[in-house]
Amino acid sequence: MRIVTIGGGPAALYFGILMKKADSNHEVTILERNRLEDTFGFGVVFSDATQNNLAAADPDTYDAMARHFAHWDNIDIHYRGQVITSSGHGFSGISRRKLLSVLGQHCEALGVCVEVGKDVKDIEVYRQRSDLVVGADGFNSTVRERYNVNFQPNMDERPNRFVWLGTTRPFPAFTFYFKRDTHGLWRVHAYQYEPGHSTFIVEATEATWRSAAMDRANEDQTVAFCEALFKEELQGHRLLKNRSLWRTFTTIKNAKWSHNNVVLVGDAAHTAHFSVGSGTKLAIEDAIALAGALQRRRDVPDALADYEAERRTAVESLQRAAQVSLQWFEDTERYMSLEPLQFAFNLLTRSLRITHDNLKVRDPKFVESIDEWYATEAEKQSGVRRTAHGARPPMFTPFKLRDLVLTNRVVVSPMCQYVAEDGMPNEWHLVHLGSRAVGGAGLVFTEMTDVSREGRISPGCTGMYSPAHVKGWKQIVDFVHMNTQAKIAMQLGHAGRKASTQRMWDGMDEPLPDGNWPIISASPLPYFPYSQVPKEMTRADMDEVKYDFVRAAQMSNDAGFDLLELHFAHGYLLASFISPLTNQRSDAYGGSLENRMRFPLEVFDAVRGAWPDHKPMSVRISAVDWAPGGMEPADSVEVARLLKQHGCDITDVSAGQTVADAKPQYGRQFQTPFADRIRHEVGIATMAVGNISSYQDVNTILAAGRADLCVLARAHLWDPYWTRHAAYEQGYALPWPDPYATLNRYKPRL
Repeated sequence: MRIVTIGGGPAALYFGILMKKADSNHEVTILERNRLEDTFGFGVVFSDATQNNLAAADPDTYDAMARHFAHWDNIDIHYRGQVITSSGHGFSGISRRKLLSVLGQHCEALGVCVEVGKDVKDIEVYRQRSDLVVGADGFNSTVRERYNVNFQPNMDERPNRFVWLGTTRPFPAFTFYFKRDTHGLWRVHAYQYEPGHSTFIVEATEATWRSAAMDRANEDQTVAFCEALFKEELQGHRLLKNRSLWRTFTTIKNAKWSHNNVVLVGDAAHTAHFSVGSGTKLAIEDAIALAGALQRRRDVPDALADYEAERRTAVESLQRAAQVSLQWFEDTERYMSLEPLQFAFNLLTRSLRITHDNLKVRDPKFVESIDEWYATEAEKQSGVRRTAHGARPPMFTPFKLRDLVLTNRVVVSPMCQYVAEDGMPNEWHLVHLGSRAVGGAGLVFTEMTDVSREGRISPGCTGMYSPAHVKGWKQIVDFVHMNTQAKIAMQLGHAGRKASTQRMWDGMDEPLPDGNWPIISASPLPYFPYSQVPKEMTRADMDEVKYDFVRAAQMSNDAGFDLLELHFAHGYLLASFISPLTNQRSDAYGGSLENRMRFPLEVFDAVRGAWPDHKPMSVRISAVDWAPGGMEPADSVEVARLLKQHGCDITDVSAGQTVADAKPQYGRQFQTPFADRIRHEVGIATMAVGNISSYQDVNTILAAGRADLCVLARAHLWDPYWTRHAAYEQGYALPWPDPYATLNRYKPRL
């Protein structure tokens, strides 16, 4: 093949080596505008796992690189005058210049043609003359720009400012500093990449950066400022510059990575924030995958399709982790009140790629210390003294809301069953809820139970509007209380414009083909264009709905429920007042968020007044609508703040389902960041929900302080005994009901 690579960074050189080793007859030309030694930056970081990949792809080149590695296992976190160390992380650094030198020498030995000082103007000429053109020209890719209509790049510029510096101080571990001065909080990411030299990245919010006049600083002024600010941390060493200008980070994504015989690798194709690893690592792994695809497939377009199929999933996974990580550093001020151990754990697990369990394997003593700290705090918060030596896993610590004490932090999510008749719960609900209570969860929620017949989502939805319903629900509540340690919560709601629809399996949110009943909402807007048009609520309608909620709350207390939750989410009636997408009123209940919250808070206050003072109340909210013009996470903070002012004990933080054309951003624990933000910015307890599937996830969320309770739906559908199995896997024993007492003879696997 005749291959031309635009850009001469590590990915280009590594790709050239692999292709030449695969077939010495390949003509590989690398065109680079600068000399290889004129590189930007100081050091490159590779994890132990990445090094294994490099060693497998080309042992000779890896061995040459490894001779120059500076290796470390520890992460040191400097926070509030303390140094918290976690070990077992396994990284190596290498000078970027040394890396390019090693790769350049191997290219030369193999016959790869490297032309420096070559500024390519007309890429199309090379495309027509070559079998393959590789765009390895970095963030400011001319290849990507030339074919941007085909690649369809998307750029997300982030607000934080950072500067890439070097220092002669040899940091013995990957080191984080969090330091305040009169301007604000500064973050430092530092690591050694060769004996006597380290990378020293300084990061701050734009407000702090501007306050320090760094927006007007040149390179020398930046170095002088940072040397003075971090004089103590540098221990007499100097900072080094190399095009060390303040920058913002931009996440790059492309809809396609190839066009005809042109393909992108590395930063030209994608970027991931430096806080989760090296862009060089991603780029070299691209080179490995591209070379492998070209060796498997003779046809270039087929090979490029294989390359993208192989790499895109891994890259997008890392980009999701990087997005969470960069947002953590954008919002670090939020966490500065955390105790040092929890702050460190929160930092280490920020990207969701390291969990409580992963960290336990890497550094069992550190996890033991965080578990002990968490158990002690739970003992103080709940008033429940530990009866055994040693700390429980975080998920099995108690939690108190008013007079209600939960034995553990696992919650069975409300899950509509669609099998009631005129709102009446039946044997199915008894088995559904009872089995999950026996299964060990600390709190079990009913499905959204409607406060009136007209408020039902579907004909099969449960209700609490008839005296018969109290008896039906009481049978379930009594079973849970008599046979398990679980508590049981009632979730009350009114479907609003999403009422009078079919059961889920007949068509989610689809209008009934016949037998519809009148529906109401904040504004006369149908859910689908063909859905029933709701009546805009009058003041009289509001009074009637408020009465229905109060009546249902009193009935729920009569049935013996331990906690009451109001549904302010998912586009149902009370949520329709909150979102500007569903509230277009021009009266006192529309317009500003304060006005839009007026009626939902009226309902909350009325229900709180009718619900016993010693019993807690929660509210489920949608933190974001995932639609233009809708609710954003910052709005949900204000919603939670208002709820706290009105006596809400805990918020159940969900998202979306407000409008039919929303575009949710799914992923692992995708709604947990909303609960995290509300918990820290409002100072109210939160429940996290949304794709939490493993006990590792639960322990991580809790120990990091991202939520107080974890709400799981699908996991409990798959396994009603999920909590007991999680306990068994962690060597923790939950007591069984008396009929199963013989099971207590068996010790859990440690």
